[in-house]
Amino acid sequence: QPKNHHHQRKKKKRERALICNYNSRLNSLFSILALFPLPPISLIQFHSSPPPNFSLSLSLSLPFLPSLLPGRIGFPLLFLFPYPTMDPRRRSTKKPVVVVQSLHHHHHHGPPSAAAAATHHQEDSHRRASDALPLPLYLTNALFFTLFFSVVYFLLTRWREKIRTSTPLHVLTFSEILAVLAFLASFVYLLGFFGIDFVQSFLLRPSLDEDEEEDDVVVDARFAACPQSLDCATAAPAPPPPMELLPQDDEEVVQSVVSGALPSYSLESKLGDCKRAASIRREALQRVTGRSLTGLPLDGFDYDSILGQCCEMPVGYVQIPVGIAGPLLLDGSEYSVPMATTEGCLVASTNRGCKAIHLSGGANSVLLKDGMTRAPVVRLPNIERAAQLKFYLEDPHNFDTVSMVFNKSSRFARLQSARCTMSGRSVYIRFCCSTGDAMGMNMVSKGVQNVLDFLQADFPDMDVIAISGNLCSDKKPAAVNWIEGRGKSVVCEAVIKGDVVKKVLKTSVKSLVELNKDKNLVGSAMAGALGGFNAHASNIVSAVYLATGQDPAQNVESSHCITLMESTNEGQDLHVSVTMPCIEVGTVGGGTQLASQSACLNLLGVKGAHKETPGANARRLATIVAGSVLAGELSLMSALAAGQLVKSHMKYNRSSKDVTTHAAAAASS
Repeated sequence: QPKNHHHQRKKKKRERALICNYNSRLNSLFSILALFPLPPISLIQFHSSPPPNFSLSLSLSLPFLPSLLPGRIGFPLLFLFPYPTMDPRRRSTKKPVVVVQSLHHHHHHGPPSAAAAATHHQEDSHRRASDALPLPLYLTNALFFTLFFSVVYFLLTRWREKIRTSTPLHVLTFSEILAVLAFLASFVYLLGFFGIDFVQSFLLRPSLDEDEEEDDVVVDARFAACPQSLDCATAAPAPPPPMELLPQDDEEVVQSVVSGALPSYSLESKLGDCKRAASIRREALQRVTGRSLTGLPLDGFDYDSILGQCCEMPVGYVQIPVGIAGPLLLDGSEYSVPMATTEGCLVASTNRGCKAIHLSGGANSVLLKDGMTRAPVVRLPNIERAAQLKFYLEDPHNFDTVSMVFNKSSRFARLQSARCTMSGRSVYIRFCCSTGDAMGMNMVSKGVQNVLDFLQADFPDMDVIAISGNLCSDKKPAAVNWIEGRGKSVVCEAVIKGDVVKKVLKTSVKSLVELNKDKNLVGSAMAGALGGFNAHASNIVSAVYLATGQDPAQNVESSHCITLMESTNEGQDLHVSVTMPCIEVGTVGGGTQLASQSACLNLLGVKGAHKETPGANARRLATIVAGSVLAGELSLMSALAAGQLVKSHMKYNRSSKDVTTHAAAAASS
């Protein structure tokens, strides 16, 4: 008996929650109907006292075709609520009891007697809300679904005929007026039956910890029965407690992540604290994997700065030391070049090259081209249509139109060229554009998408396979980049005096020229190198990219370089040059916004966008990268020619010090 009594109490609480939910659904519907030009809805009677039943009467008056049917027609809105909504936190298998009284019946104003109330409760306990419908619920739904899609098809067909015959759309026949009214009626029915419950499923989300205790049922105090020992006129109902999205204790959140109840990727949005989210994710990861992350620092980093921009699901950050090479004397200006690396000798070697260049009067650079590329692949039905698309895009008369469409994507994007390559019935369109001070991949992608949408009008049979067809070519070694360039194409040169070669570089001009031919030219050709006719350009490019917030993966094509050395001034001095056709850098966006990388850009004087000449900072950074590569190539080739490579690495790239204990101590502190 106590168990049955417990279930009865739970059943009553659920019925009270049903009444609360039903009232919320009514209010939501009234808010929707208020958007239409209708007179206000009048609520005739609403009894909020009894669980489990309540009575409801509605009436609605609206103008109904004054030109056809004079007067006003009232109709009940009972069809809007054919089936009551359960509490979204717990779905019951039993139908709740709801009694809806007809609109055209009058209500008694006197208080009913206890016997009458008991009789009324016994009669209504076997009713359902759907009993108010003239048809069964499933037939009513099928009828309104059929009516909705039928009138939509009819109206679309009629309007298409009007467009063809140039008939005004606002001129309606009697059948079209009836179709419009049927559309509105079916739409309101479907919205009331499905839409409100769908919206409530988002507004009344269940909490994370959901069990079968009585207190978990949300009951609106306005519809709850007052205990006999309390005075309902004076007792103020207690508001329901707010629903917590997450527990306050970090330990509970960690357990939720470990159990899979809370996705790790949603911690930032749930907690609203990026640092706390990273700490909780880190602890959950250690428990799941059974591996310690001691030594990977967590504190001392601004995790808000990377949210939605640089990195997802962070658990810490990696420390990379930053060294300074220089000053590099380039185009009459001195630059202290920041290099983030863990390779010993790299900064020291580049610094020696900068010294040799500085003592010889500096280096000069020239920028040949500035344009980021993106190459979508599209497919046409046959090669004839593919050729038509190719000729259309390469026609100079159409370039202005295509450029105008492309340039709408950004105030900095300016289309430079669009070259097409066919493979069967597929066409690869390599767009090239300037991107200001940004590296520009996102910018050019948006412009390409605009052009593809524009081309669909003249080529509706064109199928866009992918916005990137690898002819770009991004983050991959490719001959098209080596030949045509991508990003910034830079050539940098310097004339190193003979005495500097001997005193600073510890070698001779003749030895460097011969080594460069045998190693960088012949050796690379024997290896089948693609853009790799250099000693170690990628070393310097990667180090500068990491320090200044560039995309490290674009080191692949950015390191394309050919290093040339030849004697000059009757063999006394050395002429050295590097040609780098695809340096992909930017000074805004991406990792350049982080504090450390922004500081390194500021050190070079190229932080952010140039205020007067858009793109000037990014171009200057590209020349600094080329100048640094020139210094690195000069120093490494000299070490190889003098036989000092192994000795230098054994001195600067080896350590007998145990750094494990120091790392653990630093992490614990």
